[in-house]
Amino acid sequence: MKYMTGNEIREKFLKFFQDRGHLMLPSASLIPQDDPTLLIIGAGMAPFKPFFTGKMKPPATRITTCQKCVRTGDIENVGRTARHHTYFEMLGNFSFGDYFKKEVIPWSWEFLTKELGLPSDKLYITIHTEDDEAFDIWHNKVGIPAEKIFRKGKKDNFWGPVSDVGSCGPCSEIHYDLGEDMKCSDDCSVATCECDRWVEIWNLVFTELFKDKEGNYLPLEKKNVDTGMGLERIAMVVQGKTSTFETDLLTPILNKVCEMTGKKYKQDNKTDISLRIITDHARCVSFMISDGIVPGNEGRNYVLRMIMRRALRHGKMLGLELPFLYNIVDTVVDNYKEAYPELDENRQKIKDVIKKEEEKFKQTLDRGQKLLDDLLSDGSKEISGENAFKLYDTYGFPLELTVEIAQEKGISVDEEGFKKCMKEQKERAKAAAQKIILT
Repeated sequence: MKYMTGNEIREKFLKFFQDRGHLMLPSASLIPQDDPTLLIIGAGMAPFKPFFTGKMKPPATRITTCQKCVRTGDIENVGRTARHHTYFEMLGNFSFGDYFKKEVIPWSWEFLTKELGLPSDKLYITIHTEDDEAFDIWHNKVGIPAEKIFRKGKKDNFWGPVSDVGSCGPCSEIHYDLGEDMKCSDDCSVATCECDRWVEIWNLVFTELFKDKEGNYLPLEKKNVDTGMGLERIAMVVQGKTSTFETDLLTPILNKVCEMTGKKYKQDNKTDISLRIITDHARCVSFMISDGIVPGNEGRNYVLRMIMRRALRHGKMLGLELPFLYNIVDTVVDNYKEAYPELDENRQKIKDVIKKEEEKFKQTLDRGQKLLDDLLSDGSKEISGENAFKLYDTYGFPLELTVEIAQEKGISVDEEGFKKCMKEQKERAKAAAQKIILT
């Protein structure tokens, strides 16, 4: 297996599919275009939803991209595991009514084993329980031994539909075995485990069905392919690492954070969590701001503020004084400007937006922290919705941050009570605005 940088893997993937008739498109913005159902782009196929649904005609029936993505659904895991991120890049190839399983399955195997040089004995396949067609191609055409192909149910190997009705289909995942020394138990297997030994590197989605209002799954006239391979994960495998934070995509940023904090990586687990959180979040907010998102209290603006303030809190835990996050921007930009020149163009804007938000948060952070410390030490097992809302409304603490800090002390937060307070405040604001209009 030959060492390759993240940039080299990205270029190799896109060229591989270009050579097979795919139109290469640049990454779409993180801000969804004309899609009110999406807050932020979180998957490689998200910008192509109108093509998959048939609402719009694609510029080509075969497309390949490396898409910028942001996800915060499991933000509590970011920094605490070896490969969770808020921002990541998704390599993908798409077919809109063109090729299907018999083409894409052998291509995926060829790319991994021939182009990247991954050892075939380390690769394992999962398919949907009923997908005999995929099994036949993997086993008879590609030559994978039957004992290395695992059938799994809907939870693991079926995609969609996004709502109750829509296109959907089975998927086939390719997993890489990081080795015996990573096993979680004696019977550790890709069939049963989700431990760090097994890395899901590529998901091939076969959109061949339509689920109707009655819950029937009907075959689609035009079948589509949507694949996704996380760049950070495949770089980790190719570069022989066990954590995405140790790849060349993130190491320069992590080193910068270590230098600023005076901490060494891999010496203290609690410190490492904070170092990884700051590293991940600095990269994420840089990309978000570059694409035109600014900190705020609603929607994607709130997502940005929440991510940024989580990073600031962990910086304070490591002894950094605000503002500090903006000083990491140059390292992020320099590491990514070759693939994303817009970062370089927006370098100063990114720094200015981050620094302004840091200074704003600095004014209220200490007072909010004092209130939170009092709440955490008053003997109660739960922070009330009213107090969580006060921390949010008066001191700028995102609910997610309050929940995370409380969890570290074994204390819960009344999130429903918080939502009730939020709703009441919005109703008061609406009534006040109406009063102004009427008078």
